Amino acid sequence: MRERLDCALLTLEQPCWVQALQGSHLGGRLHLHTLQQHHTVIGTLFDDPALAHGRYDAGLLYADESSLPSWRTALAARAGRLPAVLLVYAVGLRAQAVHDLIALGASDFLRPPFCPEELRARLEGALGRLAPACVAEPEPVYGSRAIVGALTPASQGPTEADLCETILDRSGAELEAYAVALAMQRATSRDSFRDAKSQVVARFERAYIRAALGRHGGNVTLAARMAQKHRRAFWALMRKHDIDPTPYRTDPDADPSRAQAG
Repeated sequence: MRERLDCALLTLEQPCWVQALQGSHLGGRLHLHTLQQHHTVIGTLFDDPALAHGRYDAGLLYADESSLPSWRTALAARAGRLPAVLLVYAVGLRAQAVHDLIALGASDFLRPPFCPEELRARLEGALGRLAPACVAEPEPVYGSRAIVGALTPASQGPTEADLCETILDRSGAELEAYAVALAMQRATSRDSFRDAKSQVVARFERAYIRAALGRHGGNVTLAARMAQKHRRAFWALMRKHDIDPTPYRTDPDADPSRAQAG
């Protein structure tokens, strides 16, 4: 458990809310901050240097009916590039709207009235879920040929194309080894940590989405369900990586809007 948690307040049109919440709470165990830079569009809040570079443990965004469309757009546009922990302060939102925001990348939510104890507890829960799950698999030996082989010719191990095509059938240890191999590869380049991480994440997302569409014959509904993502969020990832489901369909003339889960 962390002694102190720092959380950024994310909103454009609620200065009274920010003023009421900013500062120290719970005897210094919770600090709420305003972003230092001025923003005029909701989407640019996530580009704030302090937030993007991990100055805060989490972000708390104010969402009501008027700001909901803008938040949806901003979250979808930055899929894979959001703060690791992002909570929603849901003001007058219906359950489906809150579910949409969580499907698009938010970690959790809370409703008015503001309770610092609840926020602290939900932040701790979300941060705790970031820890890797324990699996009954042998840990990979970093630096071994098994890992380096993930990016070497087929005679020494599976190629990257092989791994991407079979990503849905790979174990957690194999995927971890693949990620480590990519990270080691990028670390020797001139890319920054952030750029290298974005490239690794993007390659995984593309491989997973293509494999999921291939397994389900281009049916986006079934692919999203298998990925445990909301269909709208899955479509956002497809648009992000310019992936067309048509080549994966057994019926090329199928209308994606009519795809039904079997």
